[in-house]
Amino acid sequence: MARYTGSACRLCRRENQKLYLKGDRCYSDKCAFDKRGFPPGQHGQRRGRKISDYGVQLREKQKVKRLYGLSEKQFRIFFERAERQKGVTGHNLLIMLERRLDNVVYRMGFAHSRAQGRQYIAHCHFLINGKKVDIPSYQVKPGDTIELREKSRNIQAIVESMDAVVRRGIPQWIEVRKENLSGTVKSLPTRDDITTPIQEQLIVELYSK
Repeated sequence: MARYTGSACRLCRRENQKLYLKGDRCYSDKCAFDKRGFPPGQHGQRRGRKISDYGVQLREKQKVKRLYGLSEKQFRIFFERAERQKGVTGHNLLIMLERRLDNVVYRMGFAHSRAQGRQYIAHCHFLINGKKVDIPSYQVKPGDTIELREKSRNIQAIVESMDAVVRRGIPQWIEVRKENLSGTVKSLPTRDDITTPIQEQLIVELYSK
C-alpha cells in the first residue's frame, strides 16, 4: 500500500492548519508552520488565489485524512461505513476515526503522534483487555482497557510522551492511569469531544457528488 514518506510539516502548511503530526516539535520554536505559514512550493506565497467549492471540500477531506494518517482507500472505506450507520454521516465518520486504536493510544499520551502510535501497535507493545493487538485501525469499545506490555514499560520515548500529554489534554471519554501505564475507554466519543476545527459536512458533500 502506498505510504507518504515526505515531510510531515509540508502537510500542515498545505492544509493551512497545524495538524500536530510531529508531536512535541509542533509546540516548539522549530515548528515549520509557525516559521512559514504558507503552502509549500514555488507558488505557495501567491496572493488572491480563488478556490472553488469543490476545492474547499477537497481540502477539508485531505486535512482530515492527513490528520488521522489514512490513505485514500482507507478513508473511503471509513466513509462508506459511516454512511451505512444510523445518524449523521459526518458525525459517524469522525467518531469512527476517533475510535481507532492508534488515535486512542495517542490521545492517552502513550505516543507523541498518531504515526508513532501506529508504529508501537504494529510492534505489539499494547494489550487490549489482556490480549495482544497489532492492528492500528482496531475500533475500541466502552470498557476496553489498554495497557502497555510489561516488556515495553522501559521504553524511554513512551515515558517522555506520558509526561508531555498534559500539554494537549486527555479527552473526557478516556481515563488514563499513569502509575501503571494503562487506560480505559469510559464511553464512545461524541462530536463535542473532537475539538479540532473540522467541517465534516464538506466531506459528505464531496463524496455525494
